[in-house]
Amino acid sequence: MARLGVNIDHVATIRQARGGEEPDPVAAAAIAELGGADGITIHLREDRRHIQDRDLKILRQTVKTRLNLEMAASDEMVTIALAVKPDCCTLVPEKRQELTTEGGLDVRISLDRLTEVTERLQEGGVIVSLFIDPDPDQVKAASKVGADYIEIHTGAFAGAKGWKREEQELRKIENAIKLAQKLGLGVNAGHGLNYTNIRKVAALGGIEEFNIGHSIISRAVLAGLEKAVRDMVDLVKYA
Repeated sequence: MARLGVNIDHVATIRQARGGEEPDPVAAAAIAELGGADGITIHLREDRRHIQDRDLKILRQTVKTRLNLEMAASDEMVTIALAVKPDCCTLVPEKRQELTTEGGLDVRISLDRLTEVTERLQEGGVIVSLFIDPDPDQVKAASKVGADYIEIHTGAFAGAKGWKREEQELRKIENAIKLAQKLGLGVNAGHGLNYTNIRKVAALGGIEEFNIGHSIISRAVLAGLEKAVRDMVDLVKYA
């Protein structure tokens, strides 16, 4: 049975919009775990646009399941990861102007650098995953790097228009899973997955963990709004 890792970056995005203290992603992580999450995922970006260093440090102390740190393969992030020691580090590409991660790593081009970073993290006791597109050449390169896992970027599938294109992208994911397993790599998946399309990917089997954030936080904003309003009404009316 696959695990669910909940990405709480967007909770921090809401907080940073006002520069205040709420909503606190640390509290969100605790609630997600109470809801059955098998792990918490955060992306500490170079520009600190949402998750902050403070969040990472506290989450390392408070997360009861597994803490997965998404990060660029930079010296700064490696130093932070080795100091905090999350359970897993997922190496991702990072561009300053992107709204969200736009695609997978090109492992073939960065083979030497990713091998170096992977070895450093593993020596520090951290599991390493590479975020890649479902491309056989990238899966093979991830194996050469020595990563423990790959995380398949499911964005092309999630954004596919029409059933034919969707099926084509689904087959790419299925083939990547089979190849990764053959090469001894664990397989995770994420990006763009929601309450509608997750079933098709999960039904493929072979994926150990799904990392999902935006759709969960989006539903939480709506599904939890009525109760939040009722609570405030009670405080205002019956103060």
